[in-house]
Order: sequence, then C-alpha cells, then structure tokens
Amino acid sequence: MDNWNPQPLDPGMIKLHRRGKGAPLVLIHCLGMSWRFWDVLEPLTDTYELIAYSLPGHHDTPLPGHQYGVPELTEQLHAVTQREGLSKFHLMGISLGGSIAQHYAGTYPETVDRLVLADCTPRYVEESRANWPVRAKAARENGVASLIPMLMKVFFTQPSIDENGPDVRFVRETFEACSGEGYGLACEALATVDAREQTARITAPTLILCGSNEGQPFKDAARWMHETIKGSRSVEVPMAGHASVRERPAFVIEQLRAFLG
Repeated sequence: MDNWNPQPLDPGMIKLHRRGKGAPLVLIHCLGMSWRFWDVLEPLTDTYELIAYSLPGHHDTPLPGHQYGVPELTEQLHAVTQREGLSKFHLMGISLGGSIAQHYAGTYPETVDRLVLADCTPRYVEESRANWPVRAKAARENGVASLIPMLMKVFFTQPSIDENGPDVRFVRETFEACSGEGYGLACEALATVDAREQTARITAPTLILCGSNEGQPFKDAARWMHETIKGSRSVEVPMAGHASVRERPAFVIEQLRAFLG
C-alpha cells in the first residue's frame, strides 16, 4: 500500500471494560464495532471475567492520529495486559480482532491460555487487500453509514436481516456511529496484515469458529488455520454470516463453555 507509515500506539488510550468473575477472557471486536459487541456473551460472566475494549478510533477509544498495523495493535494489547496485571488469559477475537488475536498469540504465546479465532484470516486474498483502501476512502468521504447496505449482507444471513432483531439493529447502529477516520485507519491495517508466521507459532489450544454463510476466502482461511495450528478444533456456526457471535450467540456460548472448560 502506498504511503504506508505505521507508528506505535499509545496503550494509555485503551480503557478495559471488565465484567464477571473467574478466568479472564480478553475479547477483541471486529472492524466498525466497539467493546459492546461482546454483550451477547454476558451469560459467561458466571464463570469468566469478560475483558473487552474498543480498538483505536472506535467508540470510546480516541483516534491515534497516525497509521498503525496489526503488529502495533499487538504491542498495544500486550502493554495494556501487562499494565492490568494479566499475565495469562484466554483470548478471543473476531474478524479484525481475530487477526490481532492470532498475531498476538504467536508473538506472546506464554500469555495465552486458550485461543478462540472467529471469522478471521491471517492474511487477506489479493482482491480484498486491494479493496481495503477503496473502502477506507469511502468511509472517510461519505461516512461508514454509506457502506451499511453492503456490510449488513456480509455480517448476517438474509433471514436475520429480514427479522431485524436486536443484534442486527445493534450492528447497524454501531456502524452508523463509527468514525469514518477510525474505520479508514483500521481498513489500512487490514490491507497490510500478514500474521501467517505468527499463526504457525501458536501453542495455545485453539478453537476456530466460522459462520456457515461466510465467504469462501474466510472458509479457506479457517481450514488453513486448522491445518497450521497443531491440535486446533474447527467448528462451523450454523445459519450465520460474518458476525457469527452476534447472529448465533447461544451456539457460540455453548462452544465456549465446552472449549474453555
């Protein structure tokens, strides 16, 4: 990508939102969302401490004022967990959050107890990599709201969109409120991400989730991660698109309870 100049991210901009008691589970949301994306996992607070935060330029985390990539997001997360005394924890990420999670787990394997990767890839296919700057430009010039018709068809199955339940409405409203610049910077991070080397170094027991209605590149990525991460388990989330956690939370919670122990 032209004019690519990533710089370190300040861990001081990150506020952790902690709920529940038990083993810590750190959660990283997807592009355009916020820490509240994970509200659907609230039933798990009886057994785990859910720890979520908003990515730079999203919701309650300020814009960083410069470009960053997934390596910078990994270092920011590590500094935050060290600051908060989280020496070892479960880690889960979806989409952009999943790319960060696998890069982090391969960079700091000693800190990750169990890993969950949902609807994500270590590296986007060339067509997608070329499209991310186009989407970043659209978000900056016309707002993230201009992308919502396309995004909803990716995030959810058509029956869920037609039903327009609370999870669909939450995603749409969060996109509407998202900063165009914050979204654009994250698009640029996705255009450059390549965590394949780090994925190959993952040692934590890993659960890979992928919506049944995901695009083929994400299904191919799930297969590659499953083959690359020794002992990993791969599960298809039925009747779900890219936002599988929000579309089928009961199924995902059941899988998490069985996997995390």
